[in-house]
Amino acid sequence: MVNMILAAFSGGMGIVIAAAIVSGVGVLIGLFLGIAGKKLEIPVDEKEVAVRAELPGNNCGGCGYAGCDGLAAAIAAGKAPVGGCPVGGVAVASKIAAIMGVDADAGVRLAAYVKCAGNCDKAKDEYVYTGIEDCRMAAMVPDGGAKMCSYGCLGFGSCVSVCDFDAVHVINGVAVVDTDLCKACGKCIAKCPHHLIELAPYEQKTFVGCSSHDKGKAVTTACELGCIGCKKCEKTCPNGAITVTDFCAHIDYEKCTNCGACKEACPRHVIL
Repeated sequence: MVNMILAAFSGGMGIVIAAAIVSGVGVLIGLFLGIAGKKLEIPVDEKEVAVRAELPGNNCGGCGYAGCDGLAAAIAAGKAPVGGCPVGGVAVASKIAAIMGVDADAGVRLAAYVKCAGNCDKAKDEYVYTGIEDCRMAAMVPDGGAKMCSYGCLGFGSCVSVCDFDAVHVINGVAVVDTDLCKACGKCIAKCPHHLIELAPYEQKTFVGCSSHDKGKAVTTACELGCIGCKKCEKTCPNGAITVTDFCAHIDYEKCTNCGACKEACPRHVIL
């Protein structure tokens, strides 16, 4: 009987000792991890966290950084303006400015514009394209596409496919931007193989609807609206806002007052 009691007691003590050892090891490991965590802890910039919370999270890259995290870090470090997010616009810029303790620079609202008005009714085709319906693929075929104008919009909507805001649509063979929906993220600009899309002030009313650098005869044969480089618009503009380079007119939006003089002077009606 005594031996049985001693055996039971010894067994119970063994369990207690084992449990104590395991608990002690657990405590030691916990202390080690706690100390290591403090030593290796990466400081958190509270401003960066707050700025990131205000950004829309589209990660479009329109700001020039690798997503919203990159922009938040740059703003917090003073390397990017508080209004650096084109998607967030003035509303987000104001909130971030308050976090950073600076004045919000609203800047000028921008929107994308497609520099081609050669739709199916105006531009002529040179042949029938039957390949993959993607602008980048079509641009690789002879003459840069089926149109007689090798500079024009190919109309397969590669720009449409990358727009996160449903702001670009192909209408009658040409991409058209809804400026009210456009956030100036720049994705469509990067996607266009003919480099037809640029950013312009949202309030801009005057545009050149052509990007062709062909000479007059080739332009008039290919499209009813193409710019022939006659320079009448350049000579008419009172502000020096429109210039013709390599047979194509281009508007300096900072100088343009939308007076309409160039539009009236254009014999091809390509200034819209």
